[in-house]
Amino acid sequence: MKRRTLLKLAWAALALLGVAAALDGARLVGDERINAQIASGALPPEDPDAPAELRFAQAYAQAASGAAEAALTRYGALHADTPVGQAARYNGANLLLRQGIALRAGAQPGQALALVELAKEGYRELLRHDADDWAARYNLERAQRLVADPEGEDEEPPAARRGAERAATTMRGYAPGLP
Repeated sequence: MKRRTLLKLAWAALALLGVAAALDGARLVGDERINAQIASGALPPEDPDAPAELRFAQAYAQAASGAAEAALTRYGALHADTPVGQAARYNGANLLLRQGIALRAGAQPGQALALVELAKEGYRELLRHDADDWAARYNLERAQRLVADPEGEDEEPPAARRGAERAATTMRGYAPGLP
């Protein structure tokens, strides 16, 4: 009876492996179809139900063609804690930074401030999620060189109040050497 039980377990394990292989194969075929669409450049119109990778490729193609506003809108729809969402946040921040640099070099440098600040916030969001993202850290530093953060009041140490007690006078069991 033991041999019969082992044989049933072996068949069950083989069936589970077959189902897992079939699911992986179906997912691989779907991924290959998406990759073929991306490689051909024949991207379908905006579909909110399309896979995130395909929507990311559409946003990237729009950014490359110069349609920055449409690309930013598509990147914004992808912001999530997935790897594709983080890549979309990074590319969106890069696009904002590039626009800010272009405006700063142009005739209206004051308009660049808002774009650079938005880019900095995008980089900070990336770093909150993954503090080891060196590309985001580098670009954040580059953006801060363009538009420095204002000096915060809370960064300075608080001034000592007049008339406040000193720690040495309130410490118990401490003799400063007096008789």
